[in-house]
Amino acid sequence: MTKVKAYAAPSEGAPLVATMIDRRDVGPDDVQFDVLFCGICHSDIHTVRGEWGKQTYPLAPGHELAGKVTAVGANVTKFKTGDHVGVGCLVNACLNCEPCKTGHEQFCQNGAIFTYGSTDRDGTVTQGGYTQSAVINHNFVVHIPKNLPLDAAAPLLCAGSTLWAPLKRWNAGPGKKVAIIGFGGLGHVGLKLAKAMGAEVTVLSHSDKKKEDALKMGAVAFHKMDAAAFASLKENFDLILNTVSATVDTAAYFELLKFDGAFVVIGADPTPTVLLSTSVGVSKQRVFTLSLISGVQETQDMLNFCGEHNVFPEIEVISASYINEAFDRVVASDVRYRFVIDNSTM
Repeated sequence: MTKVKAYAAPSEGAPLVATMIDRRDVGPDDVQFDVLFCGICHSDIHTVRGEWGKQTYPLAPGHELAGKVTAVGANVTKFKTGDHVGVGCLVNACLNCEPCKTGHEQFCQNGAIFTYGSTDRDGTVTQGGYTQSAVINHNFVVHIPKNLPLDAAAPLLCAGSTLWAPLKRWNAGPGKKVAIIGFGGLGHVGLKLAKAMGAEVTVLSHSDKKKEDALKMGAVAFHKMDAAAFASLKENFDLILNTVSATVDTAAYFELLKFDGAFVVIGADPTPTVLLSTSVGVSKQRVFTLSLISGVQETQDMLNFCGEHNVFPEIEVISASYINEAFDRVVASDVRYRFVIDNSTM
């Protein structure tokens, strides 16, 4: 084991503090890399504060790791020292079940191991990217294209992965009208990806505060949602992505779908989602579904696409000492649009 610098929560609800955590020695199937940047995801906050269940502390969150390889194991051929690499939300899975074999490790039937707060196959609790170094099984490491800045690429490992999955699944592209509910850390990445895919993208929001930003990033329209907006947009979209972590009127938004359209829930609503009556979906053959993150190869495809099309998030780089203030600002929706930690400041 090696001790590395980190920021971790010592207990539920406690502020994160500078500390040291253990990283395993490099095994034959491992990649070791300096974590140069790590994005802050709202999931980090929910987890360390115990809002998604009990955790084992101390816990270093972070599942948007970007950095440079410093060592590889004897069996590793895909990576070499100096490569730009990333790790997203997954660090292990069985790789033998049907989901794993089809590139959907996030749905591993024997239990996906997430980047932090999961009990790994060896019984240890995983620690995330708010650290200066990581050792990860090579099957869960991806290449970051050299033309993507590492700081801006970091949020793609979660936010990009999360939006890529439904956009690809529901064939966003030329001739398709995509609506995105919410324009925050997830929503603005969804806009950029869908636009680069060739879709026509509209942003639906509860306020006009980010209208100018959305239009500058390529939205064809921005609507503050009220009764008039719902009426004017009826049966208008092929795909609607709900990226907000608050309760929305699902039935009202469902009526904005065309025949055979899909409404995909991505944001983690803390309250149970109200399912629709059967008649609402059957009448127009509309789909209501949910989506998680992408698998490893899908994440690599997303990064390659972003490299080819120069797609990356809008970020604010912060020092590690600012993490707790950044958490409070994320909760208050006071960030445009993703915080990224400069891990060299730990």
